[in-house]
Amino acid sequence: MKNPEFDWGDKFDSFLDGLPDDDEVKLLKIIENIEDKGLKVAQRLEWIKKLDTNLYEIRSKFGSNIQRGIYFQLQDNHYWITHGFTKKTQRTPKNEIAKGKKLREEKLKEDENE
Repeated sequence: MKNPEFDWGDKFDSFLDGLPDDDEVKLLKIIENIEDKGLKVAQRLEWIKKLDTNLYEIRSKFGSNIQRGIYFQLQDNHYWITHGFTKKTQRTPKNEIAKGKKLREEKLKEDENE
């Protein structure tokens, strides 16, 4: 199985731009590590977690700051990060999961129409 390749759009870019530099670097390094090492290693090292059917989160922590990126599989080894958020509670907020599902559907429809 090929290692994953991640892409994202404006929503995740905006999230990254709003992060402190150290947090942004850490999150981007986690994404790079997942691409280099693969999903099985990423799951074992708890860099990723399944949230729902074809909906997952990338997990990053720098000090007390906890960032998450919601993503899904587009096709084969291509994945799309819908958006990011700073986590403040133990559980992933339901509204962030719902937002990820909505953005996933929008992206899939957009790609279907191309």
